[in-house]
Amino acid sequence: MHALSSIPEVEKFNTLGIPKDISVTKSILKERIKDNKRSFILNYTFAIEEKGSGNFIGIFGLVLARTKQQKAEIWYKFHPDYWGKGLATEAVNCVLDFCFDELKLHRIEAGCAIENIGSIRVLEKVGMTQEGIARKVLPLDSGWSDGYNFGILNTDPR
Repeated sequence: MHALSSIPEVEKFNTLGIPKDISVTKSILKERIKDNKRSFILNYTFAIEEKGSGNFIGIFGLVLARTKQQKAEIWYKFHPDYWGKGLATEAVNCVLDFCFDELKLHRIEAGCAIENIGSIRVLEKVGMTQEGIARKVLPLDSGWSDGYNFGILNTDPR
């Protein structure tokens, strides 16, 4: 996780930025593990492994809204060695299946920097609709970035 988060290309569009040292990464992981163990789970964090080898290739997050809203937000990051191979699309599709089939959610949302062409393509491929733009919403290392808002409903074609 620390190695992944220390790659400048991976963190270019991540609001957390590159961790100062491994203690920062450990602190973030402890919070995510604590979130995952709550009896009233509001957040899921998944490690993504390569089929066959079991190599860690990325991380995926799912942040649930209040029960009545029946929605969640997704986020992910992958090691650059695995970019452009359809793995992010596969992972997002799996999580959408989980959200709609298992959790019975109504809506899934995602956001990304307008310069993040790779994520934009992934979100479009899985059937998400670009619904809007938030101006200067993402505090990136390069400065404030506009962000696209994407959404998909359980009734939308995929």
